[in-house]
Amino acid sequence: MAERTSTGLLTMMLEPTPAVAMTLPAEVREKLAELELELSEGDITQKGYEKKRGKLLAPYIPQIQGVDPSLQIDNRIQTSSQAVLPGSKHNKSRAANTRDERFRSDLHTEAVQAALAKYKERKMPMPSKRRSVLVQSSVEACTPPDTSSASEDEGSLRRQGRLATSTPYQGHSHPAVEHWFNRVIQGSSTSSSASSTSSHPGGRIVTNSSAHAALNANTAATALADLMAHTQLDNHSAPPDVTGLSERSSVHAERSQVASVRGVSRNYNHHTSVMETADGCEWRGEGSLTLIDGVPVNSRVSNKIQQLLNTLKRPKRPPLREFFVDDFEELLDVQQPDPNQPKPEGQQMSPLEGEPLGVVTNWPPSLPAALQRWGTTQPKSPCLTALDNAGKPVYTLTYGKLWTRSQKLAYTLLNKLSTRNEPLLVPGDRVALVFPNNDPVMFMVAFYGCLLAELVPVPIEVPLTRKDAGSQQIGFLLGSCGVTLALTTDACQKGLPKAQTGEVATFKGWPRLLWFVTDGKHVVKPPKDWHPPVREASNDIAYIEYKTSKEGSTMGITVSHSAMLAHCHALTQACGYTEAETITNVLDFKREAGLWHGVLTSVMNRMHVISIPYSLMKVNPLSWIQKVHTYKARVAVVKSRDMHWSLLAQRDQRDISLSSLRMLIVADGANPWSISSCDAFLNVFQARGLRPEVICPCASSSEAMTVAIRRPPEMGVPPPGKAVLSMGGLSHSVIRVDTEEKLSVLTVQDVGQAMPGAMVCVVRVEGTPYLCQADEVGEICVSSGSTGVAYYGLPGMTKNIFETIPVTSCGIPISDRPFTRTSLLGFVGPDSLVFIVGKMEGLMVVSGRRHNADDVVATALAVEPMKFVYRGRIAVFSVSVLHDERIVVVAEQRPDASEEDSFQWMSRVLQAIDSIHQVGVYCLALVPANTLPKAPLGGIHISETKQRFLEGALHPCNVLMCPHTCVTNLPKPRQKQPEVGPASMIVGNLVAGKRIAQACGRDVGQLEDNDQARKFLYIQDVLQWRAQATPDHPLFLVLNAKGTVASTASCLQLHKRAERVAAALMGRLNTGDHVALVYPPGIDLIATFYGCLYAGCVPVTVRPPHPQNLATTLPTVKMIVEVSKSVCILTTQAIMKLLRSKEAAAAVDVKSWPTVLDTDDLPRKKSPQMYKPPTPEMLAYLDFSVSTTGILAGVKMSHAATSALCRSIKLQCELYPSRQIAICLDPYCGLGFALWCLCSVYAGHQSILVPPLELESNASLWLAAVSQYKVRVTFCSYSVMEMCTKGLGSQTEALRLRNVNLSCVRTCMVVAEERPRIALTQSFSKIFKDLGLSPRAVSTTFGCRVNVAICLQGTSGPDPTTVYVDMRALRHDRVRLVERGSPHSLPLMESGKILPGVKVIIANTETKGPLGDSHLGEVWVSSPHNATGYYTVYGEEALHADHFNTKLSFGDTQTVWARTGYLGFLRRTELTDASGERHDALYVVGSLDETLELRGMRYHPIDIETSVIRSHKSIAECAVFTWTNLLVVVVELEGSEQEALDLVALVTNVVLEEHYLIVGVVVVVDPGVIPINSRGEKQRMHLRDGFLADQLDPIYVAYNM
Repeated sequence: MAERTSTGLLTMMLEPTPAVAMTLPAEVREKLAELELELSEGDITQKGYEKKRGKLLAPYIPQIQGVDPSLQIDNRIQTSSQAVLPGSKHNKSRAANTRDERFRSDLHTEAVQAALAKYKERKMPMPSKRRSVLVQSSVEACTPPDTSSASEDEGSLRRQGRLATSTPYQGHSHPAVEHWFNRVIQGSSTSSSASSTSSHPGGRIVTNSSAHAALNANTAATALADLMAHTQLDNHSAPPDVTGLSERSSVHAERSQVASVRGVSRNYNHHTSVMETADGCEWRGEGSLTLIDGVPVNSRVSNKIQQLLNTLKRPKRPPLREFFVDDFEELLDVQQPDPNQPKPEGQQMSPLEGEPLGVVTNWPPSLPAALQRWGTTQPKSPCLTALDNAGKPVYTLTYGKLWTRSQKLAYTLLNKLSTRNEPLLVPGDRVALVFPNNDPVMFMVAFYGCLLAELVPVPIEVPLTRKDAGSQQIGFLLGSCGVTLALTTDACQKGLPKAQTGEVATFKGWPRLLWFVTDGKHVVKPPKDWHPPVREASNDIAYIEYKTSKEGSTMGITVSHSAMLAHCHALTQACGYTEAETITNVLDFKREAGLWHGVLTSVMNRMHVISIPYSLMKVNPLSWIQKVHTYKARVAVVKSRDMHWSLLAQRDQRDISLSSLRMLIVADGANPWSISSCDAFLNVFQARGLRPEVICPCASSSEAMTVAIRRPPEMGVPPPGKAVLSMGGLSHSVIRVDTEEKLSVLTVQDVGQAMPGAMVCVVRVEGTPYLCQADEVGEICVSSGSTGVAYYGLPGMTKNIFETIPVTSCGIPISDRPFTRTSLLGFVGPDSLVFIVGKMEGLMVVSGRRHNADDVVATALAVEPMKFVYRGRIAVFSVSVLHDERIVVVAEQRPDASEEDSFQWMSRVLQAIDSIHQVGVYCLALVPANTLPKAPLGGIHISETKQRFLEGALHPCNVLMCPHTCVTNLPKPRQKQPEVGPASMIVGNLVAGKRIAQACGRDVGQLEDNDQARKFLYIQDVLQWRAQATPDHPLFLVLNAKGTVASTASCLQLHKRAERVAAALMGRLNTGDHVALVYPPGIDLIATFYGCLYAGCVPVTVRPPHPQNLATTLPTVKMIVEVSKSVCILTTQAIMKLLRSKEAAAAVDVKSWPTVLDTDDLPRKKSPQMYKPPTPEMLAYLDFSVSTTGILAGVKMSHAATSALCRSIKLQCELYPSRQIAICLDPYCGLGFALWCLCSVYAGHQSILVPPLELESNASLWLAAVSQYKVRVTFCSYSVMEMCTKGLGSQTEALRLRNVNLSCVRTCMVVAEERPRIALTQSFSKIFKDLGLSPRAVSTTFGCRVNVAICLQGTSGPDPTTVYVDMRALRHDRVRLVERGSPHSLPLMESGKILPGVKVIIANTETKGPLGDSHLGEVWVSSPHNATGYYTVYGEEALHADHFNTKLSFGDTQTVWARTGYLGFLRRTELTDASGERHDALYVVGSLDETLELRGMRYHPIDIETSVIRSHKSIAECAVFTWTNLLVVVVELEGSEQEALDLVALVTNVVLEEHYLIVGVVVVVDPGVIPINSRGEKQRMHLRDGFLADQLDPIYVAYNM
């Protein structure tokens, strides 16, 4: 090695290198080994481990000159850096790795450490979590980390004063050595297509340490600010920081927004672009990197970066046609392939032929024939030795025993099991084999018993619970194979879950099975004359092996008798098996290599198998090595994991020798981590007689069985190969050999040659199976007589997989034999060696580049694995979100990990994966130890994990989503086109034949009705007239919770009560004084209202404070009283006490209330003189209400407007004295107040008043009243409707029995100031249809602050219509109608009919010009009952004039309109209204104040919320708002707090998929936290204030960075 990395130097001090290790006394080495084991088992913390280890080693570590002594104790530097001895160039001896890192690769770990070192310290906001959710509450768990992401060696490197450098690599045809430069936080914006490049080719940059340190401090300080600044959702912000070079803050401040790619000053000429690098060098596009002090360093900027800079040079203008095309056809950004990506250049590969299958003279004609031969000629010969959990041999099965016991079983199965005198089984039937992993003997007998009986065994796992991972899929397999009988052992049958009857329970998704126990006492000896049919191997099915696909479905692979025999033959030849050899098998004997070597081929060759159960390996990982030693086994079949485990456990056992081994078959030799396991294992055990050449990795798949295996040394094969491949190349399926020094490389070992008698080729993964080029990675295909035949019962998939015909580039088939796809990805290297780089199951294609799940796992585990991941348990898979795959990493964290540790580990993993694989991770989740679903023999059940992730059932304890960095295919943000003037709009609409969007209700002037009340200008005059004309006519009837009449009022009674109030006021107050009425819903409120009018005062109705919730409700009362300038409060005695109580004093200043009068016992005296207002334009009353955006707004209603409002409603609803209507609304503001207090007096009808509060104790109160009084017209609010739907949904039957009948209802109107909630109205109609409610009856009304009643369905006129609009078009303020059910369709219901006398127009919010039909704009209204203005303390006159008196900028510029602040559109329908005209429907889309402007588009919160609520069953309610351009989603969790973190990913997914938005923050809160006003509308702005003031007490807050 030319130079040693400083990391290496440090490691040599800290690790006992082989040289040092030899000098340590034996007892110290033993203690060290014990410590390692304790740590790996989690019995000791990392800190404790380091302390003890430091103590042990302290006397033996020499002080190294010139190194800060603190470093020598700083044992936190991971052992993963390689200890490199100078001078050993090829044979690097590695420090014996003795840690529990199953996938550990020294190369990889070092690469990861280096990759992390190049990230500077950076801070990210940590997710915050409520204490109760913490797995353990450590004090610092919620404080943001100081060093969230720099690798720990970085500090030491800095103190050393130099950076690790990579050695340039010469003399290769692909000089693609890439250097890495320092990258600070990536400004993640949505279009960063290439933002994950992090390396450029070239020489080295040596930085001096002072610059390095200074830079670091600066970066750390500004990192968070930068992060917030550059994580904006909408793309008006800076382009992404793709260069990633840290900049000086001063540069940042001066640079204009356009060129704010940090660290790049834009030169608008094509050839040179100058960048300032971190260390003060300039970097020129031509390619020489010059240090500022003038020393040139040769370099070439990578094409990728060059191309990136070129694309950043000038902003893209949309091509001209886009101005004329509807810009809502948002196309997702399709990733254009990078022209500079590597492409395969080699020749087309030629198929590889294995050596011919040799002819053996006395080879048995079938496997049962072999068993018969050995069972009769060599009955004493041992066949299988089973071990117990202590490693003691329990039983040795001889060939004689196997033969006789299999015969007994075969006879019993065929002859002794019957149903209704029919034999239960006939030859060819499928039988399930359910045997535990520690009972190979019973399994072998059952397997051969089935073969002798010509039944088809289907070996499966033992189901332990009714909900095992993947167990349901196994059930489908059994069902599709028609399995009716399961064989098992007595002990296993006893352990299976039982039903109440005592029989084995039926597992979820399983067919009904009969369970048969194969132990001795249940099988019968066959008669002398019965012999099993031992035939030659045919093409009939011999057995079915199960396999789980990437999606989690389970397939059965059928293997014929001839293929089974041919495979045994090929294995025997390839492995050089000889008769009576001993073989130890650690693998699962039910499938794959464990079955092929340990059950089938062994019997063929009369071999003796020592079967090591998984349970024994868990207790004693060395057991297999001890058995090889004890039995002098010639062959061992293991997995990399077993080699690792034995490394962990080897405690200096000198008495072990592996010299007997001639072949150590590594069954998963194709994994990326197998090579390091093999190397590490050899390092340790070479001293114990293990010869390097006996390690034989092999590659296999369930479909093709063994694909390739490295031959044992005696066969004279070429030496093993090793390839170091560029990860970048592999992601484009191209092989580029690379040096070991580079960061992103994958080192793979060969898996030997193709099997005897087989033909192997490599084909393209997608599309037509073309042969690959020599330097291209593809799927390996095999054609031989020894592969699986089909997927049982799946002919279509079988054709694709088992009958592939590879073709040359000109389309000519390469052979007439069909090939089987192995699902292994690889290539054929020199010497015809097969190399495997991944599996189809683990393939993740992200924006056109391929990544292998196993490689990502290896990278994640190399990030300080010891400290954190529990037993190396990590699952990596991809999920499809927004038309691309997204990578998800799920890891189990150690039980003792602190919140800070986990967050730090997560941010490091993200960086490591980004550096090494150049791909962003979409979601990284940590779950508590031992909670991921397990595969049968250890390992993680990936498809089940993925399923749980997508269903929100993973229950992580930490989660980090990074959608900003990895979602790069969002549609381009909308650029507002230069505004087209209103005049051009009108002309455009005329040309297009569109009419201007305006509509009006019936003309009040022409409607002649016998309306006596019209004579009166003032509503109080109408009451006096009614009191004289019809004194006893009942006007009001109030119901209580029991449904009985609480109080009533006739015309005269109401008049008399009002007079008393007036008399009480007249002496005390002046005319025109404002009076606050604080009453519960009832007649008092109405009487005092009219009393105020009689006295010439202005009433203000105020909702009384809630006695249980004074702290939040009383301040609102106080505020309205103050803002309305009320000089007096009228109320009841009870509320008066409450206003002055101790509890009230805690919430407000009770001394500052104005005069409070209680009206309970007023003297009966008549007021001397009724007040007559001089003009109807005088103020009649004030209407105060809190808008959804949290603004308290009071509007002024004149006497004229009040009468006009009543008349309009009377006409629309056809109200007459003989009518009864039922009202279940709050009587304090808006239309609720008008219906409750005004309309009955004006029109004379009787109102049945149902206070909504009473429904909380009796949900059926309102509907029962409607039914009892046979009401035709009724009004309610959404909150009432919701109470009925939720509270009575299941009780319609009970209501029918109580004779509740709703068939009398002609129209039921929901009073609202929002878009109609169509889902709620529909479910209400559906539920109460059973009680006779007509589906046409339910409709909505629309009013707002400027006009409380714009639309109201009324009793005549066409039914409300529903249209479906394209939600994407809506975001661009366009309305495009689509069919119901089409993607992105949104149903909108008409908001009721426009009231008589009301005119509506749709105007452009910016230009104030009129819009055409079906354009989205602001609803403007003109009507005699518009309010006359806002009444507030601080009269911002300009704002209000705009709201109440505004004119169009073009067209009809005379009419005075009021702006409603709501977006909507008009559409002329085919229906006709009462006057015979075509009916114009008004659709309200949402409040303008509430809309979110994101990425140049307009979103309505309710649409996002609807999507979110649908995403998981536990989300009870949701509200969204924006905060510094981030979209914040607050969800109420109705379930256990465990589920809180499941919601983060689901919410992010659904908003991306349906709205093309990236969620910035997800806040999970308790039910009831989202504030809702009396009308049932969400108060999103209050919620936002609460979030920013940190008052929500959230369960979890996730920042999606």
